[in-house]
Amino acid sequence: MRRVASVIQLRPEKAQEYLELHKDVWPGVEQRLRDSNITNYSIFLRDGLLFAYYEYVGDDFDADMAAVAADATTREWWKLTDPCQQPLPTAGPGERWVEATEVYRLREQP
Repeated sequence: MRRVASVIQLRPEKAQEYLELHKDVWPGVEQRLRDSNITNYSIFLRDGLLFAYYEYVGDDFDADMAAVAADATTREWWKLTDPCQQPLPTAGPGERWVEATEVYRLREQP
C-alpha cells in the first residue's frame, strides 16, 4: 500500500462553492477513484489549506493516475473544482496538488 498526502490552497472567495461541491461528490468521480485502486480518501480544510490523504492499493500507480486524469466525468468535475484552488508557491510548473513528505507514522505494535 502507498500512502499519499497532498496540499493546495483554497481560494477564499471560492471556499463556499468548493465546500458545497464536496457535500455531494459525483458518483462517477468516486467510482473512478475506486476503480483506480484509491481507498480511504479524505480532504481536510484548515486556514485556507486543503490537505488530501488517500491510500493506493494497486500495482501500477502511474497507469491508475493516468486513468483518473483521462476520465471524462472527472475532467468535468475538475472544471468546477480547479478554479476554487490555488497551487502553493512551491508547486512546479503545471503542478496543482503537491505531495507532502511523511515525517512520522505511528507504527502498529508487533
